Amino acid sequence: MEYSSRRERVGWYFYDWANSAFPTTVVTVFLGPYLTSIAETAANCPDAGCPDDAAIHPLGIAIAPGSLFPYTVSLSVFLTVFVLPVVGAIADRSPRKKQLMALFAYIGATATVGMLFLTGDRYLLGAGLFLLANITFGASVVVYNSFLPQIADEQDRDKVSSFGWAWGYLGGGTLLLLNVAAVLMKDSLGMSTGEVARYSLVSAGLWWAGFTTIPLLTLRNRPVAALDVTQRGNLVTDGFRQLWSTLKGLRAFPLTLLFLVAYLIYNDGIQTVISLASQYGTEELQLSDDVLVPTILMVQFLAFAGALLLGRLAKSIGAWKTVLVSLVLWTVVIIVAFFMPAKQAVLFVILGGGIGLVLGGSQALSRSLFSQLIPKGKEGEYFGLYEISDKGTSWLGPLAFGLAYDLTRSYRVAIIVLVVFFIAGFVLLLFVPMRRAIEAAGNTPPAKL
Repeated sequence: MEYSSRRERVGWYFYDWANSAFPTTVVTVFLGPYLTSIAETAANCPDAGCPDDAAIHPLGIAIAPGSLFPYTVSLSVFLTVFVLPVVGAIADRSPRKKQLMALFAYIGATATVGMLFLTGDRYLLGAGLFLLANITFGASVVVYNSFLPQIADEQDRDKVSSFGWAWGYLGGGTLLLLNVAAVLMKDSLGMSTGEVARYSLVSAGLWWAGFTTIPLLTLRNRPVAALDVTQRGNLVTDGFRQLWSTLKGLRAFPLTLLFLVAYLIYNDGIQTVISLASQYGTEELQLSDDVLVPTILMVQFLAFAGALLLGRLAKSIGAWKTVLVSLVLWTVVIIVAFFMPAKQAVLFVILGGGIGLVLGGSQALSRSLFSQLIPKGKEGEYFGLYEISDKGTSWLGPLAFGLAYDLTRSYRVAIIVLVVFFIAGFVLLLFVPMRRAIEAAGNTPPAKL
């Protein structure tokens, strides 16, 4: 099989650089607190904070303003369960894979730029734009990930995947650095915190769209497998048929399925921490944007270093063992967050440092491990299932967080619930015999696992 040139790999890395602006600036930092404030305005909450009986009524359903963002995240990912596997099947059957990635990327970026109009009490507009942006974000990353087995062999895949994640955190961190500067200079700019947040959301869409042009210039489409060509009719209807075939076919690869279930559980926990950390810091720990935003910025640059560091560790002990170690560290992070007292900026910064070091590597190595478990020619289909819980996309975690908060009105109870995801994911991953699983998928295992 012909793999990629250095130029194509660099172009592939740049889509991580481009799209990471969305999960970093939008999902992790600005949209949660900003959309919550919009919802609180709609609920007529006083400046001192919402009373326990405050509610908004999207689609006639009464919910607490603080639950709107986690519920919206959860709904968006519930919808991607139906969309992303079909997108992956279509990508495997399309000779224009990079154009398909561009379509979803530009739709998502446009929806993000549309948050310019998210003002007043328009919480439904914010929720709707986020739904569209998050779904198309996930769809573009499905297609992007499906390039990985085509540009790197089994010995290089951990390194290439880790460098892609590291490059993504560097890109997301660079934009966030500019937004942090705007937060810190808001008074001299004559802007309110809300205005800075809104324009920061818009900047993520512009960044995403602008840098997407680089991979479109360097990635090359590859021929579709002969079996797909002979069976191809309409791409969309065949995509749905192929999804059903993929789900049935997973029974022939039970170890791949076991890994996928483990990943969907523990990464759901990771994504929930990422997407709701800003809301937890603001509402429960009572930290200002002047503390939160620079800390999350620090996390991005430490995640760059962490992805490379854990990539090196994986070279020594294997990617599977390294991911297991990272899940133990994630469990520690949640327990520390639960006990952390309010208004302790230094402790929050230390916690953020721990998150940064473990974040990038656990995700990058999970992606490379899963790529080893995919039968050749089905990369898009399988990554469509995988992407149900990738960057910025999780649903069980936000749902559990939102329900726990709705029932108890305690963010601490909501955050400690997430420990279950890391413990369950660790146990399931521990029982995956990786070497046998890779061989069962028809691939060659790397020297160390």
